[in-house]
This record gives sequence, structure tokens and C-alpha cells, in this order.
Amino acid sequence: MNVTAERIPDSQVVLTIEVDPERLERSMDQAYRRVAPRVRIPGFRPGKAPRRVVELHLGREALLHEALDRLVPEVVEEAIKAQELEMVATPDLEITSLEPVVIKATVPVRPNVDLGDYRALRVEPEPAEVDEAEVERTLESLRRRYADIEPIDRPVQEGDRVRLDITGEVEGRTVLRQEDVEVSVRAEELANVPGVFERLLGMGKGEEAEFEAVLPEDYARRELAGKPIRYRVRVLEVKSERLPELNDDFARQVGEGFESVAALRERIRADLRARAEDEAKRRLEEKAVAALVEQARLEFPPQLVEREIDHLVQDLTRPAAGEGRRAVERFLQQVGRSERELREELRSTATERVKRSLVLSRLAELEGIAVTPEEVEQELASLAGTSPQAAQIRQLFDTPSGREVIERQLRSRRTLERLVQIVTGQAPAAPPSQGQVAGASGETPEEAAQPAPPEA
Repeated sequence: MNVTAERIPDSQVVLTIEVDPERLERSMDQAYRRVAPRVRIPGFRPGKAPRRVVELHLGREALLHEALDRLVPEVVEEAIKAQELEMVATPDLEITSLEPVVIKATVPVRPNVDLGDYRALRVEPEPAEVDEAEVERTLESLRRRYADIEPIDRPVQEGDRVRLDITGEVEGRTVLRQEDVEVSVRAEELANVPGVFERLLGMGKGEEAEFEAVLPEDYARRELAGKPIRYRVRVLEVKSERLPELNDDFARQVGEGFESVAALRERIRADLRARAEDEAKRRLEEKAVAALVEQARLEFPPQLVEREIDHLVQDLTRPAAGEGRRAVERFLQQVGRSERELREELRSTATERVKRSLVLSRLAELEGIAVTPEEVEQELASLAGTSPQAAQIRQLFDTPSGREVIERQLRSRRTLERLVQIVTGQAPAAPPSQGQVAGASGETPEEAAQPAPPEA
């Protein structure tokens, strides 16, 4: 076969493959032998009709397509090996001619990732501050948790608890239905049902109300954002909260017990400080990765973005409707989107994830960040711990694929730690094997160092 190769932008190579007539003839003969037993031709037993008769019966084109179904993958694989291409995703194939057979294969190859002078990157860390008002809000929340709840015969006031039935309709479709649910009548706790907090105030036991509100433009369920919602609410019971006094006796009841309110406050302050430090660290990591991506020069195949969109679609649809194609269709019906619209909405996120993966992978490579089998074993032992489920946890992760996941997570964690050291000017000297700070990434996004997301 005759093969020509042309490198095109976005880390792709176009192979034009012309199949030899002799090889095509052999494939046609093999196709005939596969098809003949399935064809019923008058005057011949199954599989006994000559090829010429089968071709006349089916048409040469039908037999040719049967031959090409197996021939095309074979010749494309051979051409990729002959050209020594490092393919990172399934190539796009097109048969441009049948006489002779010419195949055009657009092969996605290893991305090019140049991080530039990444060791000169600097990002200013944010201070981890504790808001004293948050300390007081936490104390108030603790008092509410230990409050005495009593049914009361009066209209609803802010801070009460209410048992109610509630439904919500958008454009004639029920999007909310809860019966005999207890809620705290506070604006922040009813923020996910706009308009309900204000309407509940002043209502009494047994009272019903029907009213409308408009969902905000940034509403969590994007398909409902900005639309009017019609509520029906029935108050079943009104309860008041009698908060405990904020004194040392109360402090001794909380959690493991504290000697005084001052000790309780200090513990809350320490917990909030630790949370603030974690959040500041996360923001610093995000800014560092963003700076690294912005500085990098990247070239990667569009197929990687499409594959990442596939993963995002799976993540969206799996919790709502299970697995597989039917799950996707159910989800699209729920959100009122076509698959094309959904994929376009996800394209920007997928592109950023691919870029992030590629630059972190390249950084790990340049910085010589590696994980040994012994370290994987230590992490596995740490995951299992001494809990009653330790044996099940070890069984779950103690597989080649499980250990690969652990290795990737450890490498990811260390890569982010190194990046933070770099952008804050605390990194050790560059490894001697670093060489030029440019070149191709050693991994595809699935293999790249991907830090665990802050949520799930």
C-alpha cells in the first residue's frame, strides 16, 4: 500500500492510504467467503454459489463494503505503525475513493506542551483570616441545634420551625413536591426556594397559600433559571425555638464538652482558621494552575476535548438516571436540551480540563515527580486503616487499576505541591535532568496528573 503523511495543526497527522489492488482482491475474496453462507440464491446450497454469482446477486458495492469493514482498520493500523505515530485517540476515517480504494485517516498524536519559564511564575498567597462574625454565627447555630422545640399557636415568625406541604410548578410542570417537611424559617435556609421565606411569615397553622416568584438567573437547576415558579403551601404546624443561654453550662453540653464559653469560642475559631487555611490553599492552587495554563503554549487534538465532554456528560447523567444511552436521553429530556446543545455548553469546561491535565502532566515530567510502588503500598495501607471495612477497602483498591489510580492521585498531589512551591518562591533547585523547559507532554489527559476536585 502507498502511504503519505501530512502534519496539520492541533497535533494531528493526516494519512492518505492507497490500498494495493492485490490486497483489495484478497479482502474481497475473504468477504465473499463470510457472506456466501448467509445468502440464499436459487439453485445453490448456502455457501456454494460462486463469487461471481454472489456479486451479481448482492451487487459489487455491497461486497466491497463488507471487505472494507475489516480492511480499513487493518491498513490504518499498519500505516500508523509504519509512520511511527504515537496515537492518543481514535482516528477519524474517511474513504475518499473506491476505485482505487483510498483512505484518509486523521490521526490525533501526542500533544505539544511548552511551559515556558515556568519557574519564574509567581502568585501571591491570600491571607487565611477568621471573621469574628462567623464565630458568633457558629455559636448561634450551635444554640439552635440544642434548642427546645415547642408547638405554638400563633402566626409564623422569623426563626420558627414549620411543618408544611409544598409544591412548585414551572410552566405547568411540577418541579418541587414535599409533604410534611419541617423547615427553619430563615432567609438563608430557604434561599433555594425563592419567595417562600417572605410568604411564610404571618401564616398560621392550617393556612394555605398559592403565590408566584421568579427563580434567579444563577439558579442551580439551569433549565429553570429566570423562570416564574408557582408555589402551593399549606402550614401543618408552627413551632418555636427556645434557645439555651450562652453560658459555661451550655459549653459543657456541646460536643465532647468545653470548660467555658471562652474555650468553646477558641475551638470554633481554631476550626474556622483551619477551614480558612484550607480554602486559601485551594485558591492558591487554582490560581497557580491558571497562571501555568495561561503561560503555556499548547497544541492538542480536538478529539481529547470531545472525549472529555463524554466524561462530563457521563458525570452529569449518571446520578440522575443510571448508566448508558438511555440515561443520557432521560437527562436531556429533564433539562430540555438537545445533546448537541449540552455538549456545546460543556465544551469550555472540557477544554480547560484538558489544558489543566496537560500542563500538570508536563510539570510533573520536568520536575521529575514520581511515585514508587512502596509509596503506593503505604497509601493503600493508609486508606484501609484499621476500620472494620479495612479488608474490603484493600480488596477494592489492591488491583492493577486500583493501584494505578492511587499512583496517579499521589503524583497529582505532589505536582500541585511542587507548583505551589514554585509560585511562592520556595521550590528546591530544578532537577538536573530537567533539560530544556519545552517539548511534548509525556501523557494524555487521562494519564496526566489530575488533582481531585474540591467537591466530588
